[in-house]
Amino acid sequence: MRSGNPTLSSETFSDFGQKPSSRIMTVGGAVNKSFIMLILLSVAAFFTWNAYNEGTEVIGFVGIAAVIGFVVALVTTFVKKVSPVTAPIYAILEGVVIGGISAYYESAYQGITQQAVLLTLGIFAGMLFIYKSRIIRVTNKFRNGVIAATLGIAIVYLLSFVLSFFGIQIPYLHEASPLGIAISIGIVIVASLNLMLDFDYIECGAQGGAPKYMEWYSAFALMVTLVWLYLEIIRLLAKIYRRN
Repeated sequence: MRSGNPTLSSETFSDFGQKPSSRIMTVGGAVNKSFIMLILLSVAAFFTWNAYNEGTEVIGFVGIAAVIGFVVALVTTFVKKVSPVTAPIYAILEGVVIGGISAYYESAYQGITQQAVLLTLGIFAGMLFIYKSRIIRVTNKFRNGVIAATLGIAIVYLLSFVLSFFGIQIPYLHEASPLGIAISIGIVIVASLNLMLDFDYIECGAQGGAPKYMEWYSAFALMVTLVWLYLEIIRLLAKIYRRN
């Protein structure tokens, strides 16, 4: 079992077997932890949003939060037992980042943030319904396809980041042209499909008797995908606004 989410590898739950204990991971527990992290992220985003609108220069805070958040994500990924502490910290840091980015986009395109939030929540609910109803089944073929697409996107983004230091931009990736918009739509679709892999992985963890702290780790992994999805959606909407 593998997920396109880099925080969920094939070994994430491999060391855990069924244990007759109340201190094991449950799907409900992972859902509750996800809601807690979402609340923390929203509160942090709200404060950053307000600070920006009050004229405070937040770009420095956003940059620092992004770097620390990346480090916290790495620590959480490699030392899963600390996730009950690091996962909430990650949610707060990502809230600072999302709040600043959202405020910036909102100042340029009024109403874009609300649309991005609603679309993200709608896609999340839709993917969860599709997964639970088994309209699309997470087979090995499906999983491998999503993983390959996700890795391809990651490579392109990394290449774009490196080339930007030399003043070179990958054609269409950041443009508001029809092809640029189509590329963003494709990335949003891949990010959305990653949610189904995450749902499947969390369910497997609960069935496999993973320890209780894995609820926090699973919530963290799901948050990584949601943050990515939201950022891709707001970028897509910005391209559409520029196009119009």
